[in-house]
Amino acid sequence: MRRLRHLTGLHRTPSINRTLGFLLAFNAGAINAGGFLVVGMYTSHMSGFVSMLADHLVLGNLLLVGSACGVLLSFTCGAAVTAVLFNWARVHHLRSGYALPLLLEALLMLLFGLIGGTLNHQTPFAVPVPVTVLLLAFIMGLQNAVVTKMSAAQIRTTHMTGVLTDLGIELGKLLYWNGQAPPQSQVRANRARLRLFTTLLGLFTVGGVVGAAGFKHIGFIWVLPLATVLLALSLPPLLGDLRRLGRMLEPEPTAPKGLD
Repeated sequence: MRRLRHLTGLHRTPSINRTLGFLLAFNAGAINAGGFLVVGMYTSHMSGFVSMLADHLVLGNLLLVGSACGVLLSFTCGAAVTAVLFNWARVHHLRSGYALPLLLEALLMLLFGLIGGTLNHQTPFAVPVPVTVLLLAFIMGLQNAVVTKMSAAQIRTTHMTGVLTDLGIELGKLLYWNGQAPPQSQVRANRARLRLFTTLLGLFTVGGVVGAAGFKHIGFIWVLPLATVLLALSLPPLLGDLRRLGRMLEPEPTAPKGLD
């Protein structure tokens, strides 16, 4: 329990980063796969939307170009908001720099779950992208930026392309036959990184199965337990900052007046 309280704190260790990364990989997989069932688009990785923009720009379909731009902008804005919140907390000497974006993510997921059914309409300017897609892209931008900052870009949770690339590199090292090469020049796999990438991929996949099943059988409201986990992760540092703020605002005790 004590470890869970520190997952979103400012003090970072590789072990804490891995644990938070695993939880967020599960969350991203659930949102990405489950969200596809209710909005018809994958929203955790942007490569497809960049390709969509390029394709329809050539084809002259400006509505779909606008759609792709809207999703890309939403994802980018989510990442930018994470940077703003983190740096604001740092400048004000708060310990909730990582917790604030996750709290916002949880609140937006609750919004998605509670009113998602009514949000599924066209966005302004006749761009055929549901507001739910823009909301999910913004959420994924928030989360991706949090993990990138906390791990110095060593851990990814919202898309698996980089994870699979790193996993393949380490597998290639593991399978490499060194033959009679001297020990100092032998190729060695980093087994810790192998375990990290395998676990991230596995949890993203498991999260996808859980999310798809939940959205299929329950619908938008399935994000409520996912958001609750994020709330539980983000609240300890935030409550700690509020307690410190309360102590700072307490009036200083006054010395008793002397007797006449």
